[in-house]
Amino acid sequence: MSDTYSATTHHIRVSVRSFFLADQSRPEEARFMWAYHVRIENLGREPVQLLRRTWNITDAHGRTQTVKGAGVIGQQPVLEPGESFEYTSGTPLETPSGFMVGVYHMAATDSGEAFDVAIPAFSLDSPHQDGRLH
Repeated sequence: MSDTYSATTHHIRVSVRSFFLADQSRPEEARFMWAYHVRIENLGREPVQLLRRTWNITDAHGRTQTVKGAGVIGQQPVLEPGESFEYTSGTPLETPSGFMVGVYHMAATDSGEAFDVAIPAFSLDSPHQDGRLH
């Protein structure tokens, strides 16, 4: 069972759970795979759209990779008040643990106001490490 990490920014709650994918990992080749499930909830009073994302993915050696792009999983969802959007994606690492943190770049669809929403830092821990590091 994985932990859920949550953060709320500008009335948008982001919750993330990560899962180690043993069947897609190759520890002997320094390839460790994770999936992460994200739920984005609009707790505010106006519609918002997720336009872009920025992820910082850090491995156990402190190497950080920054990934930027439009939307998530090929979509730029609009969330009406009270609505949520969920998706699952994944990431590889060369070490048996690490963590991810990021930002969704969003806009209020009525006013056009741009704002950033924090994606909480979450651990990428596998059974191939000595204890939890994060």
